[in-house]
Amino acid sequence: MTWAEKEKAELTFKKLSEDYQTTRFETSSLEIEAILKGVLAELKAADVVLDALPDGPTKEDELKKKVKLEYKKFLLENRKVSYGVVALLQKELDLQRVNNELEEVEEFISAVTTRKATL
Repeated sequence: MTWAEKEKAELTFKKLSEDYQTTRFETSSLEIEAILKGVLAELKAADVVLDALPDGPTKEDELKKKVKLEYKKFLLENRKVSYGVVALLQKELDLQRVNNELEEVEEFISAVTTRKATL
């Protein structure tokens, strides 16, 4: 019975942790998508500006800005893999697993308690 109570406490803590992480992933995935859309729009605008500019220091500055935007896009796409929709679904699956385990432990505790009462 002590083992079951300990397992229940650990699973309850794990559930809280997974729930918090799932909430964070939901927020992060939405933020990443919004920022990425903005960066993609900026990249398109930078292409238009670069095509219109003559060679010179202004065009070089715009090229540097475009390289920074491409790097930002690269970073956001990597974050999207780690914190995006697929990662969110994985977290939700983990949370459901913990909930199922917690239910089973509670059923076990209930069965043991009932059995002890009949003895």
